[in-house]
Amino acid sequence: MGNSVLFRSRTNDSGRSCTVLAVDVGGTKTNLALFRHENGRSVLIREKTSVTKDFPAASHCLKDFLGDDLPDRICLGVAGPVQDGKVLLTNVSWEIDAHRLSESLNNIPVFLINDLEATAYGLMALEEKDLEVLNPGVAGSKGNIGIIAPGTGLGEAGLYWDGAYHHPFATEGGHCDFAPRTTTHMQLYNHLHQQLGGHVSWERVVSGMGIVNIYEFLRDKKEMEEPAWLAEKMQTGDRAATISAHAADCAICSETIALFFTFLAAESANMALKFKATGGVYIGGGIIRKNLQYLQRNVFIREFCSSGRLSSLLKDIPITIILNDKTPLLGAACYAVLQE
Repeated sequence: MGNSVLFRSRTNDSGRSCTVLAVDVGGTKTNLALFRHENGRSVLIREKTSVTKDFPAASHCLKDFLGDDLPDRICLGVAGPVQDGKVLLTNVSWEIDAHRLSESLNNIPVFLINDLEATAYGLMALEEKDLEVLNPGVAGSKGNIGIIAPGTGLGEAGLYWDGAYHHPFATEGGHCDFAPRTTTHMQLYNHLHQQLGGHVSWERVVSGMGIVNIYEFLRDKKEMEEPAWLAEKMQTGDRAATISAHAADCAICSETIALFFTFLAAESANMALKFKATGGVYIGGGIIRKNLQYLQRNVFIREFCSSGRLSSLLKDIPITIILNDKTPLLGAACYAVLQE
């Protein structure tokens, strides 16, 4: 991926040997993986996916996975703003305090970082097979990097380029104001503004909930037909997944996913301009991996580059899709090992 020197300046961990529990906490599911770190490499020992809402607190979820097999270090990548080792998750009622969590686990060091920051650290562990280039941009591009990942919510993070190395940082950019570009977009904005009673963020249109919001707008305001069989399926299970599964054979689902990708392209461009991400934009999250067959690449790149006077800058930015769903876990493990 051209970034094999990422973070090498921060510390030399080649001689460090330890076990690390890496956790990727999302609004829908929590992924846990136990790694053995030796000789500069993290080797997976075992892993599990749990339903986040099945547990009243993070400690219960971790203890369920670990049993008596306690690691040397723990790092959680969480979907929410981390402040002073604490976080109240955005899309689930978990409040996590790293110090208290450590106390409940025999004082094992516990580190808490944003899940997209964990993804940023995970980039250093990826290989070419874990990535798919959407827009090659300018070969050998250097500079800051932006990462965007729609899932249950919308995560964004960056990597600051100091001239030799990249340094990850978290953001809450997914909660910035949604910016309509067309009459249809404005109608969607007005619909959501009224429905939500105010602020409409990018997360409301570029996420799992965003897919459902777009679908309901097309059905209720644009009066697109909802087949009876689809209406029945929408009564149970994951509605966003149901819409995605029928994007190839149902007009309202197809239009929903097309609009979702339009909004993803637009917000990816916004992020790239704010970060001046000449080093590239990386797109992660399960939604894009599961819906790649519906992505019209030329349309996506056109929408990404539709930013007026700086369109020429955007055309030169590489865009890469992250295919490895373990990237946040790899990054959380990396972060834990790098801490003194």
